[in-house]
Amino acid sequence: MAGKQRQLAAKAGRAEGAGIIGELQAIEQQRVIRARGGTVLALCWSVRRTRQVLMVWTPNKVTFLRVLVGFAAVSLFGHGAWMNLLAVVLTVTSIALDALDGHLARTRKMATPVGAQIDILGDRVIENMYFTYFAVVGMVSLWLPMLFFARGAVTDFLRGLAMKAGHSGWGANAMLQTWWGRAMVGSRWSRGAYAALKCACFCYLGLELALTRGPVLLMGPMTVDAHAAIRAGAHVLAWLTAGFCVVRGLPVLVEGWKFLAGSLTGGASSRVMRGGAG
Repeated sequence: MAGKQRQLAAKAGRAEGAGIIGELQAIEQQRVIRARGGTVLALCWSVRRTRQVLMVWTPNKVTFLRVLVGFAAVSLFGHGAWMNLLAVVLTVTSIALDALDGHLARTRKMATPVGAQIDILGDRVIENMYFTYFAVVGMVSLWLPMLFFARGAVTDFLRGLAMKAGHSGWGANAMLQTWWGRAMVGSRWSRGAYAALKCACFCYLGLELALTRGPVLLMGPMTVDAHAAIRAGAHVLAWLTAGFCVVRGLPVLVEGWKFLAGSLTGGASSRVMRGGAG
């Protein structure tokens, strides 16, 4: 009798233990399932965040895009009237993107010294590319792209010396310290006027190419006087753009000269010291 009771108690203990173990296993499975679900959710969130980061438009990405659009526009010039008109539309798009990258840099607090240099590099590529093409096809003087190239090389060289000396493109530590220099180079009206002049010049030349030149002319035959008037307008607009470009570069030349003089003086001093040590 006592033995049967002990056997029944042992069976009851084993059953209870099995129930407890089963409950613990079920809880652990739920924990594993929840952990796996959390891991999946975390991975999904990480992928979404990565995609959002990749899709964020930065000023440097916009600058790269506008250079590509400019290349596409120039490649379409000279391939028929309608391709010329499409190139004009792409030219306007490229100039608009130039305004967009500056807007993004200001509103999103993403302005950096390197970004400013990349923006200037994009400007140089666009200017030299368009004026070189129009000079090659005989629509503007060959001196025009040479002037833009020389002006850009000198001002960018002086800006590089200023950055080496610890000066940035804006703010209290900017390269340009005079009010007139900042107004002519960095103010919104100056940058906007220069962008508008370039857009008008490039679009005017592109429309002239589409309307009056090539095997397919949208305007048909033109009188000599009308063609001469259109040509005169192109030259006036092109040289007006070049003149404004030179004027905007004068403050950089005037205020950047001290950085060149300082570099030359520092280089001479270091050579004297090395000679004395020798």
